[in-house]
Amino acid sequence: MSRQTFLTRNRSIFWFLLSLAVFTLIVTVLADGIGNGMISTSFVKTLGRTLCLMLVAVAMDVVWGYTGILSLGHMAFFGLGGYMIGMWLMYARTEIIVSESLRAAAVPPTPEEIHDAVGTQIFGVVGSSDFPLIWAFASSFWAQLALVVIVAFRSRVTGVYLSILTQAMTLALSLYLFQNDSGLRGNNGLSGLQNLPGLDSVPQSMVSIAFFWASAAALAAGYVLFAWVVSGKMGSVIRGIRDNEGRVRFLGYHVESYKLFVFTVTAVVAGLAGALYYPQAGIINPAEVAPIASIYLAVWVAIGGRGRLYGAALGAAFVSLLSSWFTGGGVPNIPLGFYTIQWTDWWLVLLGVSFVAVTLLAPKGIGGLFDLVTRHHPVPVSTTDFGPDKGARRTVEGEEEK
Repeated sequence: MSRQTFLTRNRSIFWFLLSLAVFTLIVTVLADGIGNGMISTSFVKTLGRTLCLMLVAVAMDVVWGYTGILSLGHMAFFGLGGYMIGMWLMYARTEIIVSESLRAAAVPPTPEEIHDAVGTQIFGVVGSSDFPLIWAFASSFWAQLALVVIVAFRSRVTGVYLSILTQAMTLALSLYLFQNDSGLRGNNGLSGLQNLPGLDSVPQSMVSIAFFWASAAALAAGYVLFAWVVSGKMGSVIRGIRDNEGRVRFLGYHVESYKLFVFTVTAVVAGLAGALYYPQAGIINPAEVAPIASIYLAVWVAIGGRGRLYGAALGAAFVSLLSSWFTGGGVPNIPLGFYTIQWTDWWLVLLGVSFVAVTLLAPKGIGGLFDLVTRHHPVPVSTTDFGPDKGARRTVEGEEEK
């Protein structure tokens, strides 16, 4: 039997990347600013944010669907990535504004005076003017980008109550960020992130499409990375950990190392996805890292199809776009005479019912529909004889569709 390559074993990678490329091209042609303007700038930003959510959903699927670790804190890394890049954006943009306003002064301002004026502008909303220690590297884009990665690497996967621990730590983080003395402007959060420093003359239609391209590229790279992680020997081991951790440990594998690797890599990717998401959203506040956000992430993966990378991506896209449609007033209210169904209030109920229905009736989620269409069998069978008995057959080392 000829040895299959990584790409031939995972045909869904080609189809996913092809679909993503075609989608990106269509949006570019129809987008305002570059194309014919059929798609508005605000909707381009919505699509760019959706691509970022698809990326963090794929990361969550590797943790939960393939490794069996139900993390209820991965959206905290997503939010922290947004905070880190938001700090640099706010500092750099405010520094430009302050420098221009003080340029006409009789005596040119010193760097210290500019720094103090920037602090007053940023933290005046919470009654302060001093930079907290957490803003020590806010003036450096590359330092803030490195912090996105470092914050994720500081996590550790321990204990059998990981779901409870991650949820509790996420709640503690969000409650801390709500305080004005947290150094991140409390409930006000960081705003104006869509205004890139030094690019005031560039219209938002151009900025939005640039972020859309970056989000598409990040999703493509992340998908290929995670497809590689869940393939081959490593993929077999992490799926073994999911199905029977004790047996994998008995076979001599250091289970904790595999868990730590998967958790850390997915947390880093979640942080980078957040760093791309929030400049398109324009604002980030502590509510973005609340435990409910991570629960939504698990719902997306479950509806899309746990254990299928493309299923997680489709689930995130489907639910997030549907949420924008329902909560944004796209769906008309239904008057019943005695009561009017307002979908902005009933969307979460509908989402919860959908989650329960998928769990009970279609556990393979949206991804399972592709199995029906393609007649896909996760474990291919070879024709090579196995053992001394003629006609005995063996299967290729278990590979699940990515």
